[in-house]
Amino acid sequence: MVAAAYLAKQGKKVLVLERRDIVGGQVVTESFGDGFTVDSLHAGGTLRPDIIKHLNLASHGLVVDSVRKPFISLQADSNHLIFDANPAKAVESIKRFSEKDAANWIPFLDFMKKATQFIETANSTIMPRLPKGFNLSEGMALAELGLDLRMMGGKDMMRIIRGIPMTADEFVDEWFESDVVKAAIASLGIHGLTLGVYGAGTGYTLMHTWANRGGMSHISVQGGIGKITEALASAVKSFGGEIRLNAEVKSIQVDTYTCKGVVLFNGEEIAAKNIISAADPKHTFLSLVGAMELPPEFVWNVQSIKMRGSVAKVHLLTDGKHGIPDGTVALAPSIKYLEQAYDAAKYHSISEKPYLEVTTSASESVHPLKSVVSIHFQFAAFKLKNGDWKTEGAKVENIAIDTLAEYFPNLKSSIVNRKVITPLDLEQTYSLTEGDLNHGQIMLDQFMFMRPIPGWSNHKTPIDNLYLCGSGVHGGGGVSGASGRNVVRVLK
Repeated sequence: MVAAAYLAKQGKKVLVLERRDIVGGQVVTESFGDGFTVDSLHAGGTLRPDIIKHLNLASHGLVVDSVRKPFISLQADSNHLIFDANPAKAVESIKRFSEKDAANWIPFLDFMKKATQFIETANSTIMPRLPKGFNLSEGMALAELGLDLRMMGGKDMMRIIRGIPMTADEFVDEWFESDVVKAAIASLGIHGLTLGVYGAGTGYTLMHTWANRGGMSHISVQGGIGKITEALASAVKSFGGEIRLNAEVKSIQVDTYTCKGVVLFNGEEIAAKNIISAADPKHTFLSLVGAMELPPEFVWNVQSIKMRGSVAKVHLLTDGKHGIPDGTVALAPSIKYLEQAYDAAKYHSISEKPYLEVTTSASESVHPLKSVVSIHFQFAAFKLKNGDWKTEGAKVENIAIDTLAEYFPNLKSSIVNRKVITPLDLEQTYSLTEGDLNHGQIMLDQFMFMRPIPGWSNHKTPIDNLYLCGSGVHGGGGVSGASGRNVVRVLK
């Protein structure tokens, strides 16, 4: 949608094909019953400020909440650790666990501000095609990124470089001593990722998630996260673009390594000069293009992309008396707890003691007390060793509710309606291969110039006039719009 809006603004003839009856892919707010309207897959997020400004999305109804809600790490004794948006208040909460950690909080925030600057600059840089297909102009962009990093100062530069391959545990261990404090922060390094806090490269994903959120807690959008894609859709139409719903693409037409158009499931053929796919790379190349139309080595590399989704979502419509505080509420009591939660995914099962992130929001019911509780559940392997997702969804739901009820006894009695979204639902309903929210795990061998695969990191593909712009390419992962903005620069 971001790419479409930019291209339509340039005066290009743009057609957006959306497979569902609601625009936005996985960035949607939808209803599952009377008054039961939820942010289906993402609890919050926003586009990069430059995108909002360039596309004038405020005039299309996009309003990001200016007040940042706290990040709350649950503790068994109800002495919860609260990372308030006000650093002074956060320091006071941290002091209950460690005086030393409290003293390090503001310096850590200063460092993370610089790390965020690096991540955002990196995500706006077109990665060169290494080791072959190198483009000098793209190489210069990478050199400028290195210079920006160097200008941060030697100490911060080294901390960022060292932090990239680190585990999340190692990353936070350099700053804090309290296991409670470390676990809360380290949880950002595994959010949406099928790795534990001892996994190499989760230091990078911690910085990546922090940059996308602008801190620890989720950013709220007035009216729900779906307002982002609604505003983008409005912008596309205002610039003269067209959007068609219920228009699922069956295949991309290719003739001698050049794409000619697409074929819809209803049989309609649509010719196009350029095609930009926001679907994940595996689905784009193996299902829509087809292996026979691609070089064998390229096909092998695409088949090797690690997806490995292990996220489920549980949404609860309640009478408002659940007792869960407002903000981003995490169940990440210790480093060991987080790593053991991941063990379930390693063995293709469902975690009995999961890592959870919970947010609440007012429902659209006329009843003033009703509210929605949205639970992000990790870990629940896409490929289960025992059982299948047609029956195991109830297990995830029960574990999530039972686990939270230990902290909030009124939760169960407050539930009016419920909806679980399993990893299989993520694939079948939202077209996320293996239920991977990021279109491919953000790992050391699948990030920056190796995303989606080495040699093809600049949005281009072996098929002329076919480009990628989803979460599976560099700049993607989470809600930012960066990859959609970047692909437009490649088309020029």
